[in-house]
Amino acid sequence: MDHFSYWWVIVVGFFLLLFTGVKTINQGFVGVVTMFGKYQRVLNPGLRFLIPFLEQIYRKVSIQNRSVEMEFQAVTADQANVYFKSMLLYSVQNADEETIKKVAFKFLSERDLMQALTRTIEGTIRSFVATKRQAEILGLRKEIVEYVKEQIDHLLEEWGYHLLDLQINDITFDKAIMDSMSRVVASNNLKAAAENEGQALLITKTKAAEAEGNSIKIAAEAERIAAQLRGQGVALFREEVARGMSQAAEQMKQANLDTNVILFSMWTEAIKNFAEVGKGNVIFLDGSSESMQRSMQQIMAMMQMKSNPNQSQN
Repeated sequence: MDHFSYWWVIVVGFFLLLFTGVKTINQGFVGVVTMFGKYQRVLNPGLRFLIPFLEQIYRKVSIQNRSVEMEFQAVTADQANVYFKSMLLYSVQNADEETIKKVAFKFLSERDLMQALTRTIEGTIRSFVATKRQAEILGLRKEIVEYVKEQIDHLLEEWGYHLLDLQINDITFDKAIMDSMSRVVASNNLKAAAENEGQALLITKTKAAEAEGNSIKIAAEAERIAAQLRGQGVALFREEVARGMSQAAEQMKQANLDTNVILFSMWTEAIKNFAEVGKGNVIFLDGSSESMQRSMQQIMAMMQMKSNPNQSQN
């Protein structure tokens, strides 16, 4: 009975010893195994076995993406204080053994890594900002990120890490500078508004001048056409008068009447019309018999030219 109890104790002790060597590595991590303080191997995620009491997991290294927020101050070339709020996204380069060894043994702890990483990025941004003026900084977010990546990529590779992204979420200045910037923006807005208003006024006046010019052109064209039509009307009136007088003279000739009678009638009718439509204006006429005779002779000559156009041409 005592002999059986002895073997039972040995079996239980063996399983207990074996169980102490069983370790679990979670997904997203790799285990770094050392023996007597010296690197031995890398354990991938899953259930893994160690040599009990000899091997131990020195560190579990995360290969997942990690982020950290940073706030720091920089000074521009014109001595303006700039305050940055940024977010850093980084990760282990890969799960290769050499990379994992760098990550596990370069720094004493995760805290030391984070301190070195953030201080390096802050120093890089400060050196960039020191070469720029305050007025330029707000428009240089992209340039700052590209400069930081270019400067620290090689350094991070030596540590076994890779910079995935750097986002500058906020850039602010001292209150006095922010107030002056607000005034500059407000004055620029007023200037732009004044320029827009001036351009609008110029366009309005230009369009009004164009409209007035077009109106003058249209009025002039209308007056020209009206004058032409009036001239045509007067010409037609005179033509009709001459035709009527010629016909009347011809009929008087056929009736063996003296044509001077119709001329005298027309002369007296004209004087009557002068009196009726003169509107009080004074019109001086030579009422002598010689003047009337001379006027009648002129009218007769005009009528003869109208009735014998071929002779006048010859």
